[in-house]
Amino acid sequence: MRALGALVGALTAVSMAIAPSAAAADEQSKQWYLGPMQAEQMWKVSTGEGVKVAVIDSGVNASTPSLKGQVLTGEVPKAVAYHATVDYEGHGTSMAELIAGTGASGGVQGLAPGAKIVPYRIKLDGLKDAKEERKTPESADAIRAAADTDVKIINMSFGSEFFDPDEEKAIKYAASKGKLLIAAAGNSGESKSRMDYPASYRYVVGVSSIDSSGTVSKFSSHGNYVDLAAPGEDMPAWCDANFRSYCDGREGTSASAAIASASAALIWSAHPTWTVNQVTRSLIDTAGRTWAKSDPSKYLGYGPVRPRKVLADPNYDAGAAYSDPLTRENKRDGEELVTEASPSPSASPSSQAPNSSSGGATSAAGSSAESSNDSSKSLWIALGAAAAVIVVGGAGVAVMRARRVT
Repeated sequence: MRALGALVGALTAVSMAIAPSAAAADEQSKQWYLGPMQAEQMWKVSTGEGVKVAVIDSGVNASTPSLKGQVLTGEVPKAVAYHATVDYEGHGTSMAELIAGTGASGGVQGLAPGAKIVPYRIKLDGLKDAKEERKTPESADAIRAAADTDVKIINMSFGSEFFDPDEEKAIKYAASKGKLLIAAAGNSGESKSRMDYPASYRYVVGVSSIDSSGTVSKFSSHGNYVDLAAPGEDMPAWCDANFRSYCDGREGTSASAAIASASAALIWSAHPTWTVNQVTRSLIDTAGRTWAKSDPSKYLGYGPVRPRKVLADPNYDAGAAYSDPLTRENKRDGEELVTEASPSPSASPSSQAPNSSSGGATSAAGSSAESSNDSSKSLWIALGAAAAVIVVGGAGVAVMRARRVT
């Protein structure tokens, strides 16, 4: 996802069966993870109301049935607002629906239907028109612009194998503003599983994908930058930018990042005075895992997200407000992020955001949870749900055109 300018592009990534859905009314029944994650029970406590999520992607179509009234088009900073609601891939819209879709007219049901989406359109490989490309913002510009708004979460379901210093600086700036930065780990797991950006930057929570059994997806990239996991296989998504029908069987860490962002929105809505550190810590501490927290897995990080564990306990203790739960990954060479956070418990979240390079990765050679060596690759979300997240792939093309969706 690096390279100065292109996001990943299409939401096709590692797609399995891509047959158009027979009817939109069937989409929610295909969202297999809603039951295991106990969405209905969570919505009795929180729907994500009051939380704004910036979706930095291929744009977000605010007119789909599931997103009507959910997209705050007027809150996109003018400098990066060019065609923010013109989705040239269908990918950004699909991610927005996974996060905050209402499910209206049988469309995709978001995990945090009370949250609101602020759309950002950036350059990804799917943007082919030269004129459009010149006018469309770079990811770094969009991230920095979002950092200066009141969004709490920045979802980045795109990736590239190329490091981009401008993007890295924008990430650090957003983290200093107290934003929770969540990105797809990438979809190169079946090849050599290269590092993916922005998931690999410090202060970014990298999310890998799991299937309905809780096992890490074969396509999901792995490495010490993976922090959490979420459902990412067999997901419904818009087939293309025509928005005529959904396609089934889509897979990728893009969706996983979206599910993780929605999970964070549910928690932050229930605890509006928490800082980004507390929201991140609650996700880490309640993640499903069979391995030691001190030794995160390179496949699933600290484990699949389980927001229900936080919402089920009204007295949940999220720990210190201004202590970064990912200090080991984020603090390098003695550098410590300076934020604008106030020590006041009622201050708006503005402390150090988490990163994606989880150190001390667990060695996991197999795909079964049967042996101790393999347990970090498979973990059924006890509590009743496996969290599979779709993350965007990580291969890029060139410095100015390396990002794509997956």
